[in-house]
Amino acid sequence: MNGDNTKGWWKSLVGPGGLALALAATGLYCIQTGTCQVPFSMIVKTISSHLVHWPDPATISALNHTIIWEIRLPRTLLAMAVGVCLSVSGVVFQGCFRNPLVEPYVLGASSGAAFGAALGIVFPAFFLSVQIMAFVFSALAVAIAYTMARTGPDTPIITLVLSGIITGSVFASLVGLLKYLAQDTALREIVFWLMGGFYYAGWQEVRILFAVAAVGLVIIQIYGWQLNVLSMGEEEAKSLGINPGRTQFILISLATLMTAAAVSATGIIAWVGLMLPHAARLMTGPDHRRVVPVSAILGAIYLIICDTLARTLTTAEIPIGIITSLVGAPYLFYLVRTRGGQVFGR
Repeated sequence: MNGDNTKGWWKSLVGPGGLALALAATGLYCIQTGTCQVPFSMIVKTISSHLVHWPDPATISALNHTIIWEIRLPRTLLAMAVGVCLSVSGVVFQGCFRNPLVEPYVLGASSGAAFGAALGIVFPAFFLSVQIMAFVFSALAVAIAYTMARTGPDTPIITLVLSGIITGSVFASLVGLLKYLAQDTALREIVFWLMGGFYYAGWQEVRILFAVAAVGLVIIQIYGWQLNVLSMGEEEAKSLGINPGRTQFILISLATLMTAAAVSATGIIAWVGLMLPHAARLMTGPDHRRVVPVSAILGAIYLIICDTLARTLTTAEIPIGIITSLVGAPYLFYLVRTRGGQVFGR
């Protein structure tokens, strides 16, 4: 078998179809894994009893119902949805900004969400829920950065990045002020939220995040060919009849919505939007029509595994942001040392 055939076979193996099977297998295995081991057959029966009412839900023990349907299944599905949102947002930001080191938080989404969540925690009587406040201020931070960078009909990429850095710095300072003013209980809650986690995963969060992830993924996939053109530069996009400013605005808005929804539900989870798009490109090449779905599935698999590690490595649950950072930093170092020319264009 020659090299080209081997490469083609490998790409077909790790394509969306094969990765989707890997995602399903990973999800089922992680639902089964935990302090209380659950047989695979019981997982199937419990899920089936809720979806098609066979077998009779009354035949499922209360313990299995609680562990599988109320705790582990929503956590796993929420991890999938958040992984899709963050990884696909990373693809969009890296493509629009033509920079492989850009991540979904570059425009201040994480700092804005942190400030909104801190407001909801420190002043619960005056503001809406922590999740709503985090979502509102995450989107507001990106809107402020975009408005600051706007110069007439154009939004220069460099100016937009600098505006994001400024906006993020301001909101980070405001978070520091709230941490200084907070009581001990609220301070611990803020710090815990900032490290990210799926501790409060429920079916309402799953429904919202799945809807956001599905809509965003479909629309971004449709724009995949335009994202290919944008990644070559604004002049090339204009020569091919694409309005780069409008297309960037649509894609960045969708990516921001997905990022804000993910962060508001789970806190700040680092490295996913930076790391997984690179892994997808190594598997599929630079075509965003293939990178987007592969990155989405890889993000879902990665966060399911990280969440399982976070809740099983020790008796006390580890915030998932710690796990993703411990894995993400060495992985980026590996990319720089071994694939720097292919990934970073040097």
